[in-house]
Amino acid sequence: MTHIRNVRSSGLVLAAALLLASCGEAGDEAQPVQDEAAARSAALASENAPSYGDPNAKVHIVEFLDPACETCAVFYPMVKEWMSQVPGEIRLSVRHVAFHSGAEHAVKVLEASRQQGKYWETLEALLASQKQWTQHHTVLPEKIGPAIAGVGLDMDKLMADMNSVEALVRVEQDKKDAVLLRISKTPTYFVNGRPLPSFGAQQLANLIGEELQKHGAIPQR
Repeated sequence: MTHIRNVRSSGLVLAAALLLASCGEAGDEAQPVQDEAAARSAALASENAPSYGDPNAKVHIVEFLDPACETCAVFYPMVKEWMSQVPGEIRLSVRHVAFHSGAEHAVKVLEASRQQGKYWETLEALLASQKQWTQHHTVLPEKIGPAIAGVGLDMDKLMADMNSVEALVRVEQDKKDAVLLRISKTPTYFVNGRPLPSFGAQQLANLIGEELQKHGAIPQR
């Protein structure tokens, strides 16, 4: 009997050890998940991204945009229109990704325009004149200057600022965050951190509407 009791006792100890080990493994697995969630949240925080709208708006849209992307040029005015319908309730932050050939040049132009306080004017001028400075989905850098001539930029300063440390750091940060968030196409939207379930104008409008309702910005349907 003594032998049996010892075996049973050993079995209980082993079972307890296995339970503790499995709990430890679960905790070890949970930590990377938590770390990834924190990293994704940081990537979407957009503290240094150009931002339009009330900083305290209840709905925050983060858009990953390629200035040479035709769909981005179509969607941008729609988002601006939706924002105008609920003043003060939506904020838009833009991140840059250069998927089209030569788009890095246009991205650096946008970053440099921030030094003169004319980012949004430059972005809108580029999107509106996209067909003038792209050909077969390729950016023609020499055509960008004339396309944004009406913005009122100091072009000499713009050219110098395009390769400034500040601009290059922001370009690299957007690239890094796009990789972390697995951005593979533009435009890609996150609404209060939520990605689109599938791409489309109606899907984006629905997601924005859901977040506005959730935060009491518009009445419940």
